[in-house]
Amino acid sequence: MNDVSRAAALLRAGELVAFPTETVYGLGADARNAQAIARIFAAKGRPADHPLIVHLPAAEHLDRWAVDIPEAAHRLAAAFWPGPLTLILKRQPDVLDAITGGQDTVGLRVPNHPLALQLLREFGGAHGGGLAAPSANRFGHVSPTTAAHVREELGDAVALILDGGPCAVGIESTILDLSAGEPRILRPGMLDAAAIGRVLGLVPAFGGKPDAPRVSGSLEAHYAPRTSLQLVAAAELAATARRTLAAGRRVAVLSSLPLGFDHENLVWRPAGADPAQFAHDLYARLRELDALACDLILVATPPLDDAWRAVADRLRRAAAGAK
Repeated sequence: MNDVSRAAALLRAGELVAFPTETVYGLGADARNAQAIARIFAAKGRPADHPLIVHLPAAEHLDRWAVDIPEAAHRLAAAFWPGPLTLILKRQPDVLDAITGGQDTVGLRVPNHPLALQLLREFGGAHGGGLAAPSANRFGHVSPTTAAHVREELGDAVALILDGGPCAVGIESTILDLSAGEPRILRPGMLDAAAIGRVLGLVPAFGGKPDAPRVSGSLEAHYAPRTSLQLVAAAELAATARRTLAAGRRVAVLSSLPLGFDHENLVWRPAGADPAQFAHDLYARLRELDALACDLILVATPPLDDAWRAVADRLRRAAAGAK
């Protein structure tokens, strides 16, 4: 039995399996099995009302999980699936409350990774089975982008980890709400509003209204290292680092350019100069810096434009959580 066949068998038996997607590694469980879903929440320490995204083998399985599917959802699925787009739709009545956080909506996507798709086809096949799969880490912590990250954080809580190498995108999918009329992006990702707008014929708004569905990754503090993280304007980064070092603290810096000086208590790591490379490297860099037992991680504030919106979102939440 190869690893994928073994993984599918474990999932059918109610076990947890971590697998790679193009965004981050997911902690997978049979989305129709309430006991398996409970294991996800226990392994992650995840709040019970925080909904999960269901991963499907193909867009043809949408109607097994959602009702009243708008035509826009089919157009977006045709354009971007497999890919880093999660659609929020009205749920089928038999979708577990534990998946939706008790809401009347469900998040669905088809991941763009060959190993994930192979697993989903073998697990679900023609029967429409889906895998609930939040990021394979403790709740609120930095998401994993390699199999080693999953092993370090979850260890024996996972029956099997499928190793598909580093994730190509590196941060979580864009979440688009299509459940209540006007399309709205509830979580930015590297699939941006402009690309979605070209398919829809209008650019979606950002942020939910007061009655918007709760979705993954929307808490103010999230994606956080254990070490305190501070966002600093690029022009102030060197001066902030010097002040922190002068106070006798050990400092880690993540930026696209070196600071221009060295210090025994200073660690610098490069960050991508473009948003795609920055996103690809971000979580791996934060995990690396978090392991150095520094007192503070300084990160240059990204540019204020749409291309950097998803990176800025993750960094803002990481800074709020790393206190």
